Amino acid sequence: MNIGVDIEEIKRFAKYVKDKKYLKRVFTDEEISYSLAKKNAMQHLAARFAAKEAVWKALNTRNKRFMVTDISIKNNKDGRPQVYIRNKKCKKIDVSLSHTDKYVVAFAVVF
Repeated sequence: MNIGVDIEEIKRFAKYVKDKKYLKRVFTDEEISYSLAKKNAMQHLAARFAAKEAVWKALNTRNKRFMVTDISIKNNKDGRPQVYIRNKKCKKIDVSLSHTDKYVVAFAVVF
């Protein structure tokens, strides 16, 4: 079992909301659409980014098999975040997200 954690400051993502080039480099089209449709898009982008980073760390990236852009976060039917690697659902990775007004944190466990 491996774990990964990441924390991000939400206000850092304010500039990215309008930077389509950056968004396309880091997030999938689905992640962008989901986040930008929300009232607080910055918070949702920050949470998705933190989750991707936590998963990347948990995957033990010393072997460089995965990049952050290979990881995407989608909500399942009951609203919980689900990890996808290269568009394939990963049942062996759990991720948890939480936030305050200023920060988001993500924790990932790879079984």
